[in-house]
Amino acid sequence: MEFTPITPIQPLFEAAPSQSAQGGRNAGATLFADVFQSAIDNVRQTNQTQVDLEYKLATGQIDNPAEVTLAITKATDAALLLMEMRNKALDAYNELMRISL
Repeated sequence: MEFTPITPIQPLFEAAPSQSAQGGRNAGATLFADVFQSAIDNVRQTNQTQVDLEYKLATGQIDNPAEVTLAITKATDAALLLMEMRNKALDAYNELMRISL
């Protein structure tokens, strides 16, 4: 009977060379912050697009009102995704705090 070794878990993202020199802990914290920052930027961008399209619709500058509906849906979905990410991060933090060593 042959046994095949289990391959180690590979990281999803490679750390930048400057981050890996600082240590694994800082690289992981930076990756975590970058994910949340990109989600926040996405919410801001989609909200700004929504506001611009609503203004153009109100002033009669848009021919297709479906664009406004799509922008509203995108902005809503981006905000919901950010809230779910926050909730999951808080749940994970609370679970870690409950672990007794």
